[in-house]
Amino acid sequence: MFSFFHRTARLADYSFLGVDIHSHLIPGIDDGAKSVGHSLSLIQSLSELGFRKLITTPHVMNDIYPNNPEIIAKGLNEMNQAIQRKGIEVELSAAAEYLMDEYFGQMIEAGNLLSLPGNRVLVEMSFISPPMGLENLLFCLQAKGYQPLLAHPERYLFLKDDFRKYEELKERGCEFQLNLLSLAGYYGKPVKENAYHLLKAKMIDFAGTDLHHERHAALLCQALEDRRLAKALRKYEFANSQFL
Repeated sequence: MFSFFHRTARLADYSFLGVDIHSHLIPGIDDGAKSVGHSLSLIQSLSELGFRKLITTPHVMNDIYPNNPEIIAKGLNEMNQAIQRKGIEVELSAAAEYLMDEYFGQMIEAGNLLSLPGNRVLVEMSFISPPMGLENLLFCLQAKGYQPLLAHPERYLFLKDDFRKYEELKERGCEFQLNLLSLAGYYGKPVKENAYHLLKAKMIDFAGTDLHHERHAALLCQALEDRRLAKALRKYEFANSQFL
């Protein structure tokens, strides 16, 4: 009986999500895919993991990855042509992942942000401390008609010991996107337990892979055998499918 339960407890794949809204698949423009071939391999892996649609989100960091809509559109077009030639049955589009740094306010003001459906803007911050004027940045996003979506909130461990900070972000209208890799333990035990805590508190809106390379893909595949992860994901209502 135990072995039967163990077999049925695993997840077959991530098709219940349908859409991956966080990844780094456009080659050569950030710390994700290195080449077209590398990107195709990662896209094939995501397709085999059950994703039917991918909204890839290159980093936008002024001093490190100064990407803009033109650069991202060019890379996206190249990859869609490659996907078609390869015959991979997956839909690929792009938004971006914006670092909330000293330049982000200027980007908001310019109003040319690459967004996910619903005018959602995927944002991240330092893993050490929140940016100066975080509340104002969120307000400015909303004043421009954008919906802030915070990437991997479970990784900001400076918020972990004051859970009220998470609640305040939600009260300010910020949605949360969980990394599946966090539940798999990729970033360490404190992040993993924080991820489960946020799920238990019903704070998470979306899930994403944040896929950068083959190690991520391999761990996502391995995580399908994790009974705790399977139980948590099965009973949680993520909003990803609304993007199909």
